[in-house]
Amino acid sequence: MTAAHPHSAEDLCAAGTELYERALREGHVSSSEAEPAPCLLDFGLLTHSVRDLRRLEPVAPAVALHRMLRTMEERVADERRREQRLTETFEPLLRIDGRHMGTEHASALGVLSGLDRISTAITRAMADSSGEVLAIQPHITHTTYTAPEVHVEALARDQALLDRGGRIRTLYQHTLRHAPSVLARYERLTGDVEARTLDEIPDRLIIVDRAVAFLPANEDRTLALEVRHPSLITFCVTVFDRLWHLATPMYPKAVQQPSLNGVPPRQRAIASLLIEGHTDAVIADRLGMNIRTARVHIAKLAATLGSESRAQLGYLIAQSGILNQDHPTPGGDGPL
Repeated sequence: MTAAHPHSAEDLCAAGTELYERALREGHVSSSEAEPAPCLLDFGLLTHSVRDLRRLEPVAPAVALHRMLRTMEERVADERRREQRLTETFEPLLRIDGRHMGTEHASALGVLSGLDRISTAITRAMADSSGEVLAIQPHITHTTYTAPEVHVEALARDQALLDRGGRIRTLYQHTLRHAPSVLARYERLTGDVEARTLDEIPDRLIIVDRAVAFLPANEDRTLALEVRHPSLITFCVTVFDRLWHLATPMYPKAVQQPSLNGVPPRQRAIASLLIEGHTDAVIADRLGMNIRTARVHIAKLAATLGSESRAQLGYLIAQSGILNQDHPTPGGDGPL
C-alpha cells in the first residue's frame, strides 16, 4: 500500500514528474525506485507489470489525462445534482411570506475590521445625517493629541454635518480640557457643537441620529461594532445623556470646576480612587494622565491633608469630607 502524497495530480511533485518521464522513455521503473513518489501509483500514472510485479510500467499520458478529466467531470456532475436537490428543497420555502421573521433586525449588529473600514462606515453614516452626533472620546496619548493634522478628515466630516444644520455633543476626560489639538479643533468648527468633560468616561462611542452606534470591539480599536438595534441604541443614548448631565462644560463656554475644602477636582477624583485601593498606575490610566502626574497630585493631596503615609492618607480622605457628594454638580443644569 502506498502512502498518501500531500498534493493533487495537477501539482505533481518534482520527484514524481522526473520518475514518470524516465518510465515513459525507458518503458518501466522498479518498485523500489517509485517509493519516493507514491503519487504516481495513486494517480494511476504507473501500474504494476503483469510479467514482473517488481516492475512498474507507465500509463500513456493521453490515457491518464482522459481518466483524470473524466473523474473531475463526474465530481462536477455530482455537485450539480446536489445543487439541484438543494434548490428543489428550498424553492417552496422561499415562497413563504417572511414579514414575520424579524428580518428588519438582520443587520442590527455588524463587525467592522480595520481602521480604514471603520472610518469609512462612520463617514458614510454621518454623510446621510443632518441630525445629532453624540460622541465619547477617551483619553489619548500626548503624541497623538498634539498632532491635529491627523484629524483633518474627521474635522471635515464634522463640519459638513454642522453645515447641514446638525448638532455635535462630545464627552472628554478632564485631562483634555486644555489639550492644544482639542481646543484647536473646536476653534475651527462652526455650528452647534458642545463639549463637556468628566474625570472618567467609558470607551469610545459614536452615535449618529440615534439610529446607529459605533464602539470598539477589541483593545487596539482595529475592530468595531456597528449597532443598529433600537434597544441597544436607546441604552447607549441613555448612558451618554446621564454622563452629559454630570459633566462639566468645556466648550463653547468653559466652567471652572469648583474646589472643596481647598482640594481641587482632580485631586478629589484621585482621592476617590485611592480609598478604593487602586495603585498609582490604575489611577493614572482611569483618569487619563501619566503616572508621574498622578503621583504629583497624590503628593499634593497628602500635603494638603497632612498625611505622612499612604494608609493615613486614606483615613484622612474619609475624615475630610472632600468626597461629599452633596455639593452641586457642575453640569447639572446643562441641557440633556
